[in-house]
Amino acid sequence: MTAADTPATETTAAILHVDLDAFYASVEQLENPELRGLPVIVGGLGPRGVVSTASYEAREFGVRSGMPMMSARRACPDATFLAPRFDRYQAASTSVMSILRSFTPLVEPLSLDEAFLDVHGARRLHGTGEQIGHAIRDRIHADTGLTASVGVATTKFLAKIASESAKPDGLLLVHPGEELAFLHPLPVGRLWGVGPATRRRLERFGVQTIGELAALPEDTLERALGQAHGRHLHALAWNHDERAVETTRTVKSIGHEETFPKDVTDRAVLEREITKFADKVASRLRESGVAGRTVQLKLRYHDFRTITRSKTLPEPTDLSADLRHTAIALLRAAEMEEGIRLLGLSMQQLQPAAAVQRALDLEDDAPIRDSSEHEQRSALERSVDRVRARYGDGAVLPARLAPTPEADR
Repeated sequence: MTAADTPATETTAAILHVDLDAFYASVEQLENPELRGLPVIVGGLGPRGVVSTASYEAREFGVRSGMPMMSARRACPDATFLAPRFDRYQAASTSVMSILRSFTPLVEPLSLDEAFLDVHGARRLHGTGEQIGHAIRDRIHADTGLTASVGVATTKFLAKIASESAKPDGLLLVHPGEELAFLHPLPVGRLWGVGPATRRRLERFGVQTIGELAALPEDTLERALGQAHGRHLHALAWNHDERAVETTRTVKSIGHEETFPKDVTDRAVLEREITKFADKVASRLRESGVAGRTVQLKLRYHDFRTITRSKTLPEPTDLSADLRHTAIALLRAAEMEEGIRLLGLSMQQLQPAAAVQRALDLEDDAPIRDSSEHEQRSALERSVDRVRARYGDGAVLPARLAPTPEADR
């Protein structure tokens, strides 16, 4: 493919990518004014934790998302280190998404802090894509105190790159007809799907920029990277991205995982963690109005080898008891080796909760055997959801997680 082969350029830059700046850290600074202007780092606080978000003050010390927390502490020892508070972040995200939908119904959330918008149909009411981007930034700051960076372009791919280039607290418009002039000088690592391994392969061809990748024949890239990956990157390098903004994104799984401070070799400890995870996952299933059929257990060993084990149930469920019984059975069939570093539990094959009709006949110590018992358990767990919503997650605990008299001594 060459520039002459590219299709006619879209004449309107009306795809927006809105990305909140240092979101978790910004929410913490808003709620605690004493933290404003200071380095704030949010993430796992244990020895194996990683940075979720660093304020821009912390980034000046080289702290970045995904960095081991121990490295962040060495780089910026005077920072304020905080554990994530997802309930606060969810509330702030809900407010921002409401603002976005006041401009157009065509909003595709990607995470709590970013979304795509298609404002083609909103231009008559709100102006050009660039004007809408400025208005959105102003509304977000006025209504929530947060700042957002916005990219405006003719494709989703380019709008996201533009918002990254606009950070922090800025807006960048890529004018129609100028897409390749903006895109091709950028480092090839800015392309989706170019990680360290792909970048090393591309360096063998002398590729450092997106333009240099675009100049390679497509079949050369396919031979070097594989047919699908090579074709994908070549298309992006020419700004070929026909994806529409999707207002509904199907959630494929709901899960929870944690990395332990020390490798765990005691199966009883892992079973206790599974009880806790099952409780969390089931609550999120009910909150989302879905149930699932496939329970998946994830184990990462001391040497970082990772395995998954799964079981598909005869009927969908959203009950923690069902998840726990199945996950513990999967755990008992797995090798412990020299210890477990990470444990994860997820429910897959999701469908509307109305599909849950009767109890599962699980082979475990206390299965839910009939529809009457299933209904009683469902009513109990939903009552627990309501209590926790009012008084906090710690208001009700599974009996297996309750402190023992010996633990209180």
